[in-house]
Amino acid sequence: MSQIYLAYAFKVNPRDPGTDILIAQLGEIGFESFVETEEGVTAYIQQDEFQEEKFGDVQIMASDLFTTEFTSEVIEQVNWNEEWERNFDPIEVADNCVVRAPFHDAFNVPYEIIIEPKMSFGTGHHETTHMMLEFLLESELKDKTVLDMGCGTAVLAILSEMRGATDIDAIDIDEWCVENSEENAERNNCSHINVQLGDASLLSSEKKYDLVIANINRNILLNDIPTYVSCMNEGGILLLSGFYSEDLMMISESCVKNDLQFVENKERNNWIAAKFVN
Repeated sequence: MSQIYLAYAFKVNPRDPGTDILIAQLGEIGFESFVETEEGVTAYIQQDEFQEEKFGDVQIMASDLFTTEFTSEVIEQVNWNEEWERNFDPIEVADNCVVRAPFHDAFNVPYEIIIEPKMSFGTGHHETTHMMLEFLLESELKDKTVLDMGCGTAVLAILSEMRGATDIDAIDIDEWCVENSEENAERNNCSHINVQLGDASLLSSEKKYDLVIANINRNILLNDIPTYVSCMNEGGILLLSGFYSEDLMMISESCVKNDLQFVENKERNNWIAAKFVN
Protein backbone atom coordinates (compact mmCIF):
# COMPACT_ATOMS: atom_id res chain seq x y z
CA MET A 1 0.00 0.00 0.00
CA SER A 2 1.50 3.33 -1.03
CA GLN A 3 1.84 6.21 1.42
CA ILE A 4 -0.42 9.17 0.69
CA TYR A 5 1.29 12.57 0.86
CA LEU A 6 0.04 16.15 0.84
CA ALA A 7 2.03 18.61 -1.26
CA TYR A 8 1.86 22.33 -0.40
CA ALA A 9 3.28 24.68 -3.04
CA PHE A 10 4.20 28.03 -1.46
CA LYS A 11 4.93 31.39 -3.03
CA VAL A 12 6.97 33.48 -0.58
CA ASN A 13 7.78 37.18 -0.85
CA PRO A 14 10.50 38.12 -0.21
CA ARG A 15 11.75 34.67 -1.16
CA ASP A 16 14.96 35.06 0.87
CA PRO A 17 15.07 34.62 3.81
CA GLY A 18 11.35 33.81 3.84
CA THR A 19 11.74 30.37 2.27
CA ASP A 20 14.39 29.29 4.80
CA ILE A 21 12.22 30.45 7.70
CA LEU A 22 9.15 28.69 6.27
CA ILE A 23 11.05 25.43 5.77
CA ALA A 24 12.27 25.50 9.37
CA GLN A 25 8.79 26.18 10.76
CA LEU A 26 7.11 23.55 8.58
CA GLY A 27 9.75 21.03 9.61
CA GLU A 28 8.75 21.55 13.23
CA ILE A 29 5.17 20.42 12.51
CA GLY A 30 5.94 17.27 10.55
CA PHE A 31 6.68 18.30 6.97
CA GLU A 32 9.50 15.99 5.95
CA SER A 33 10.69 16.92 2.48
CA PHE A 34 11.10 20.18 0.58
CA VAL A 35 11.80 21.16 -3.02
CA GLU A 36 12.80 24.81 -3.42
CA THR A 37 11.33 26.61 -6.43
CA GLU A 38 11.86 29.97 -8.09
CA GLU A 39 8.91 31.39 -6.15
CA GLY A 40 9.34 29.60 -2.84
CA VAL A 41 9.09 25.95 -1.87
CA THR A 42 6.96 22.84 -2.26
CA ALA A 43 6.62 21.01 1.07
CA TYR A 44 5.51 17.40 1.58
CA ILE A 45 3.91 15.73 4.58
CA GLN A 46 2.31 12.34 5.09
CA GLN A 47 -1.45 12.81 5.08
CA ASP A 48 -1.96 11.09 8.41
CA GLU A 49 0.71 13.34 10.01
CA PHE A 50 -0.91 16.62 8.91
CA GLN A 51 -2.58 18.68 11.67
CA GLU A 52 -4.70 21.61 10.51
CA GLU A 53 -4.40 23.46 13.84
CA LYS A 54 -0.59 23.37 13.86
CA PHE A 55 -0.48 24.37 10.19
CA GLY A 56 -2.63 27.40 10.98
CA ASP A 57 -0.17 28.46 13.69
CA VAL A 58 2.89 28.62 11.38
CA GLN A 59 4.26 32.02 12.35
CA ILE A 60 5.62 33.27 9.04
CA MET A 61 2.21 32.97 7.39
CA ALA A 62 0.86 35.53 9.89
CA SER A 63 3.92 37.82 9.69
CA ASP A 64 3.71 41.38 8.36
CA LEU A 65 7.26 40.99 6.99
CA PHE A 66 6.39 38.30 4.45
CA THR A 67 3.51 37.35 2.18
CA THR A 68 2.81 33.67 1.60
CA GLU A 69 0.35 32.01 -0.77
CA PHE A 70 -0.10 28.29 -1.25
CA THR A 71 -1.97 25.61 -3.11
CA SER A 72 -2.20 21.99 -2.01
CA GLU A 73 -2.82 18.61 -3.56
CA VAL A 74 -2.97 14.98 -2.54
CA ILE A 75 -0.21 12.77 -3.96
CA GLU A 76 -0.77 9.03 -3.85
CA GLN A 77 2.91 8.10 -4.02
CA VAL A 78 6.13 10.12 -4.19
CA ASN A 79 9.17 8.77 -6.01
CA TRP A 80 11.77 10.82 -4.15
CA ASN A 81 14.67 9.81 -6.42
CA GLU A 82 12.70 10.95 -9.44
CA GLU A 83 11.65 14.13 -7.65
CA TRP A 84 15.22 15.03 -6.76
CA GLU A 85 16.67 14.06 -10.14
CA ARG A 86 14.54 16.88 -11.54
CA ASN A 87 15.55 19.39 -8.87
CA PHE A 88 19.03 18.59 -7.55
CA ASP A 89 22.15 19.10 -9.66
CA PRO A 90 25.69 18.27 -8.46
CA ILE A 91 27.51 21.13 -6.74
CA GLU A 92 31.13 21.88 -7.58
CA VAL A 93 33.19 23.75 -4.98
CA ALA A 94 36.62 25.24 -5.71
CA ASP A 95 37.28 22.82 -8.60
CA ASN A 96 38.28 19.96 -6.29
CA CYS A 97 35.11 19.09 -4.37
CA VAL A 98 31.73 17.86 -5.64
CA VAL A 99 28.57 17.23 -3.66
CA ARG A 100 26.27 14.89 -5.57
CA ALA A 101 23.38 12.52 -5.06
CA PRO A 102 23.66 8.72 -5.46
CA PHE A 103 21.82 8.91 -8.80
CA HIS A 104 24.40 11.29 -10.35
CA ASP A 105 27.42 10.09 -12.30
CA ALA A 106 30.72 10.00 -10.41
CA PHE A 107 33.22 12.87 -10.67
CA ASN A 108 37.01 12.60 -10.82
CA VAL A 109 37.84 15.04 -8.02
CA PRO A 110 39.80 14.69 -4.76
CA TYR A 111 36.68 15.14 -2.62
CA GLU A 112 33.42 13.60 -3.79
CA ILE A 113 30.63 13.72 -1.21
CA ILE A 114 27.48 11.68 -1.81
CA ILE A 115 24.42 13.10 -0.08
CA GLU A 116 20.91 11.65 -0.22
CA PRO A 117 19.04 14.94 -0.70
CA LYS A 118 15.80 14.17 1.08
CA MET A 119 15.54 17.75 2.31
CA SER A 120 16.60 21.05 0.78
CA PHE A 121 19.22 22.17 3.28
CA GLY A 122 22.77 20.96 3.70
CA THR A 123 23.34 19.75 0.16
CA GLY A 124 25.71 22.56 -0.80
CA HIS A 125 23.13 24.42 -2.83
CA HIS A 126 22.54 27.00 -0.15
CA GLU A 127 25.07 29.82 -0.14
CA THR A 128 26.04 29.27 3.50
CA THR A 129 26.86 25.58 3.05
CA HIS A 130 28.82 26.32 -0.11
CA MET A 131 30.98 28.95 1.66
CA MET A 132 31.61 26.69 4.64
CA LEU A 133 32.78 23.96 2.27
CA GLU A 134 35.18 26.49 0.76
CA PHE A 135 36.56 27.35 4.20
CA LEU A 136 37.08 23.65 5.00
CA LEU A 137 38.94 23.13 1.73
CA GLU A 138 41.28 25.96 2.74
CA SER A 139 41.89 24.60 6.27
CA GLU A 140 44.50 22.18 7.59
CA LEU A 141 42.40 19.45 9.24
CA LYS A 142 44.76 16.47 9.53
CA ASP A 143 44.33 14.82 12.95
CA LYS A 144 42.10 17.70 14.14
CA THR A 145 39.07 17.57 16.42
CA VAL A 146 35.97 19.12 14.86
CA LEU A 147 32.53 20.16 16.09
CA ASP A 148 29.75 20.62 13.51
CA MET A 149 26.79 22.41 15.10
CA GLY A 150 23.51 22.28 13.20
CA CYS A 151 24.95 19.55 11.01
CA GLY A 152 21.91 19.09 8.72
CA THR A 153 23.02 16.35 6.31
CA ALA A 154 26.53 16.16 7.86
CA VAL A 155 28.09 17.35 4.59
CA LEU A 156 30.55 19.59 6.50
CA ALA A 157 31.46 16.84 8.95
CA ILE A 158 32.01 14.45 6.05
CA LEU A 159 34.37 16.82 4.25
CA SER A 160 36.20 17.40 7.55
CA GLU A 161 36.93 13.67 7.82
CA MET A 162 37.92 13.49 4.16
CA ARG A 163 40.37 16.31 4.88
CA GLY A 164 41.96 14.34 7.72
CA ALA A 165 40.00 15.15 10.90
CA THR A 166 39.96 12.16 13.22
CA ASP A 167 37.44 13.13 15.91
CA ILE A 168 34.22 14.80 14.76
CA ASP A 169 31.04 15.53 16.71
CA ALA A 170 28.01 16.46 14.58
CA ILE A 171 24.99 17.84 16.45
CA ASP A 172 21.50 18.83 15.32
CA ILE A 173 18.17 19.50 17.08
CA ASP A 174 16.19 17.72 14.37
CA GLU A 175 15.75 13.94 14.67
CA TRP A 176 15.45 13.58 10.88
CA CYS A 177 18.76 15.41 10.41
CA VAL A 178 20.46 13.12 12.92
CA GLU A 179 19.17 10.03 11.11
CA ASN A 180 20.10 11.41 7.69
CA SER A 181 23.55 12.48 8.93
CA GLU A 182 24.26 8.97 10.17
CA GLU A 183 23.15 7.54 6.81
CA ASN A 184 25.30 9.98 4.86
CA ALA A 185 28.35 9.37 7.07
CA GLU A 186 28.04 5.64 6.39
CA ARG A 187 27.40 6.28 2.69
CA ASN A 188 30.72 8.17 2.48
CA ASN A 189 32.64 5.53 4.47
CA CYS A 190 33.24 7.88 7.40
CA SER A 191 34.16 6.24 10.70
CA HIS A 192 35.15 9.25 12.84
CA ILE A 193 31.82 11.11 12.94
CA ASN A 194 29.70 10.93 16.10
CA VAL A 195 26.18 12.26 15.42
CA GLN A 196 24.11 13.50 18.36
CA LEU A 197 20.60 14.88 18.85
CA GLY A 198 20.56 18.17 20.77
CA ASP A 199 21.89 21.70 20.93
CA ALA A 200 24.76 23.62 22.53
CA SER A 201 23.68 22.39 25.97
CA LEU A 202 25.36 19.08 25.05
CA LEU A 203 28.76 20.76 24.94
CA SER A 204 31.20 20.53 27.80
CA SER A 205 34.35 22.53 28.41
CA GLU A 206 35.98 19.20 29.25
CA LYS A 207 36.17 18.32 25.55
CA LYS A 208 38.09 20.75 23.34
CA TYR A 209 37.97 21.20 19.59
CA ASP A 210 40.50 22.53 17.10
CA LEU A 211 37.69 23.63 14.77
CA VAL A 212 34.09 24.58 15.55
CA ILE A 213 31.64 24.93 12.65
CA ALA A 214 28.22 26.51 13.22
CA ASN A 215 25.96 27.15 10.23
CA ILE A 216 22.67 28.01 11.93
CA ASN A 217 21.17 31.52 12.23
CA ARG A 218 22.12 34.86 13.75
CA ASN A 219 20.16 34.62 17.00
CA ILE A 220 21.30 31.11 17.90
CA LEU A 221 24.89 32.01 17.04
CA LEU A 222 24.81 35.11 19.26
CA ASN A 223 23.41 33.05 22.10
CA ASP A 224 25.86 30.15 21.72
CA ILE A 225 29.17 31.84 20.81
CA PRO A 226 30.34 31.87 24.47
CA THR A 227 29.66 28.12 24.67
CA TYR A 228 31.56 27.45 21.45
CA VAL A 229 34.56 29.43 22.72
CA SER A 230 34.56 27.55 26.03
CA CYS A 231 35.22 24.28 24.22
CA MET A 232 37.84 25.50 21.73
CA ASN A 233 41.52 24.62 21.98
CA GLU A 234 44.05 27.45 22.14
CA GLY A 235 44.62 28.60 18.57
CA GLY A 236 41.34 27.02 17.56
CA ILE A 237 39.20 28.19 14.64
CA LEU A 238 35.52 29.15 14.68
CA LEU A 239 33.62 29.17 11.36
CA LEU A 240 30.19 30.81 11.49
CA SER A 241 27.47 31.17 8.87
CA GLY A 242 23.70 31.45 8.50
CA PHE A 243 23.45 35.25 8.71
CA TYR A 244 23.44 38.27 6.40
CA SER A 245 26.06 40.90 5.62
CA GLU A 246 24.28 43.46 7.80
CA ASP A 247 24.68 41.11 10.78
CA LEU A 248 28.43 40.62 10.42
CA MET A 249 29.35 43.51 12.73
CA MET A 250 27.06 42.19 15.46
CA ILE A 251 28.48 38.67 15.14
CA SER A 252 32.07 40.00 15.11
CA GLU A 253 31.50 42.15 18.19
CA SER A 254 30.20 39.13 20.09
CA CYS A 255 33.22 37.07 19.04
CA VAL A 256 35.66 39.82 20.06
CA LYS A 257 33.97 40.07 23.47
CA ASN A 258 34.70 36.36 23.82
CA ASP A 259 38.43 36.80 23.07
CA LEU A 260 38.30 35.81 19.41
CA GLN A 261 39.93 37.62 16.51
CA PHE A 262 38.25 38.16 13.16
CA VAL A 263 40.26 36.71 10.27
CA GLU A 264 38.14 36.98 7.11
CA ASN A 265 34.70 36.46 5.65
CA LYS A 266 33.12 35.22 2.44
CA GLU A 267 29.91 36.56 0.88
CA ARG A 268 27.43 35.04 -1.56
CA ASN A 269 24.12 36.76 -2.37
CA ASN A 270 24.27 38.76 0.89
CA TRP A 271 24.87 35.61 2.98
CA ILE A 272 28.06 35.61 5.08
CA ALA A 273 30.48 32.96 6.34
CA ALA A 274 33.14 34.27 8.73
CA LYS A 275 36.34 32.90 10.26
CA PHE A 276 37.58 33.70 13.78
CA VAL A 277 40.52 32.39 15.84
CA ASN A 278 41.39 32.45 19.53
